[in-house]
Amino acid sequence: MKKKADYAENEKWMRRALELARKAWGETHPNPMVGAVLVDRGRVLAEGYHRAAGKDHAEVEALRQAPASLPETATLFVTLEPCSTGGLTGPCTEAIAKAGVRRLVVGTLDPNPDHNGKGIERLREQGVEVEVGVLEEECADLNLIFNHWIRCGRPLVAGKMAMTLDGKIACRTGQSQWITGETAREDVMSWRRLFPAIAVGAGTVLSDQPRLTSRLDGEEWCPVRMVFDGLLRTANEREFPSLYTDEFREKTVVVTTELAGTGYVRRLEKEGIRVWVLSADNSQVSYESFRERCRQEKIYGIYIEGGSQLLSGMIQHAALDYLFVYQAPLFFGDDKAKPALRGLRTEKIDDGVRLQNTRHAVVGEDRLFRGFLRYPEKLQVDELLFGHFK
Repeated sequence: MKKKADYAENEKWMRRALELARKAWGETHPNPMVGAVLVDRGRVLAEGYHRAAGKDHAEVEALRQAPASLPETATLFVTLEPCSTGGLTGPCTEAIAKAGVRRLVVGTLDPNPDHNGKGIERLREQGVEVEVGVLEEECADLNLIFNHWIRCGRPLVAGKMAMTLDGKIACRTGQSQWITGETAREDVMSWRRLFPAIAVGAGTVLSDQPRLTSRLDGEEWCPVRMVFDGLLRTANEREFPSLYTDEFREKTVVVTTELAGTGYVRRLEKEGIRVWVLSADNSQVSYESFRERCRQEKIYGIYIEGGSQLLSGMIQHAALDYLFVYQAPLFFGDDKAKPALRGLRTEKIDDGVRLQNTRHAVVGEDRLFRGFLRYPEKLQVDELLFGHFK
């Protein structure tokens, strides 16, 4: 039976491996972030992390820095099960065995059912002692986007909202900046850096003129920026929104329908804006068509920043996989303040949409709840409100 000291030591080094993995935050798509630490009797021999697709895997990078002859007491800590099949860089299981590693500690298994556990099995067959499941939840959570893509074969569509304690996202006047504090807004910037794409609705573009970039530590990074605009209202303005004219405009995609005017499409494309014209039954973009187009374009995760109309519409169609909810220690107590979500008819508690596999964090004075959405068997839409969200 293992001693508490052994567990503490394992967790200590796995946390270090997680720190290393996060150095490549947002850089490894479509691959996962992985960190590795080689330790002998409390002393670090080598470290590594996967920097980008096509680059050395974390285990290989660490082992290349290791002594030519490893002590038999050395342990390799790695956040994700080593790959057992050849790719751009070859199987890590072979590199581990060849280097003479005798003990391996793994955070979580490879989520791919074709590989799940096979790397562990192969190493054990070669005499390597393997322990699995140290900080397993943290190691799995590190790769939300990768895991969803591997298991489901489609992008992770995640929504984000910031609300008061009573579920409002703006005052009755429409003022919404800022409900949450600076620390929470910095956290949003970090998640923006992780996701390959960020999306908003046309109303948000026209009212807020968002930049939709990640601004951290004095650096600005731009993902693919998407605008849901079924009738191309944003292209009908005398002056384009700044999103269509700034230095990142070529990374902007407007998602629209066949009901939008072809003249507006040409106007946008002339400015270097990409336009996805998707088939739809009405002026509302088909979320299923949108997800399929993202899959074809190999956009592995989309961070939807709303607002209320877009997120409500996606939830009505069960099109949102994951949700980030920032909640401030503030309430309005005003029926006419703008609610975060509308449009469902929830008659029983079991009819509600629930977050599962939730994670909680304190961010400054605010709180973040995030998790996968579990929809009831049948979502009931309030027909009186449904037209408002088309």
